[in-house]
Amino acid sequence: MKRVLVATSNPGKIRDLAGAAVAHNVRIEALPGFSSLPGVIEDGLTFEANARKKAEHYSKYAEGELVIADDSGLEVDALGGAPGVRSARYAADENDMPLPATTSADEANNARLLRELHDVPDEYRTSRFVCAIAAARNGHTLATFEGKAEGILLRSPRGSNGFGYDPLFYFAEIGKTFAELSAEEKALYSHRGAAFRAFLAWEDESHEQHPHNHR
Repeated sequence: MKRVLVATSNPGKIRDLAGAAVAHNVRIEALPGFSSLPGVIEDGLTFEANARKKAEHYSKYAEGELVIADDSGLEVDALGGAPGVRSARYAADENDMPLPATTSADEANNARLLRELHDVPDEYRTSRFVCAIAAARNGHTLATFEGKAEGILLRSPRGSNGFGYDPLFYFAEIGKTFAELSAEEKALYSHRGAAFRAFLAWEDESHEQHPHNHR
């Protein structure tokens, strides 16, 4: 079984990727000691730029290993594509909104999104999740991959399996939000699943051509 290291401490992302990897005989593991490594300032203007920056930076700490990093977020048509690359920091960008101390970052982000979309009719609440994955080794990006998922934003959250904006993201094709899906189901439909499948196809191909490069 091949091993791929992921530069993240987000258990939701690990779960998403592991769900998609099962069918490809790939084992997903978090980069050892990730939380103690120096961080990256995610100041790229695109998801791909941030993914590359993270993959290149963290792959230097796992010599010879294939390391992937992703950057992903939500683009809302009625908000001109916001929050986009600011998705994880959407509520933090809005400093004047006092929040209860018990509010998680995900809850705060979802609350801001619902406020921003309060007056937007249902037919204009279209959005998409975008995910860019970069694969790097020894500080160099080898390839990048992108996946998208189109959905509608609900007026109240549904489901408890997901993370981020998943409880608001309604996927009409199966009549559920992303937070109502199992990890395996989400891998089939999600932006991260699509980008990761593109990575796995590339990894399969490159592994056949250069078997000594992969463990």
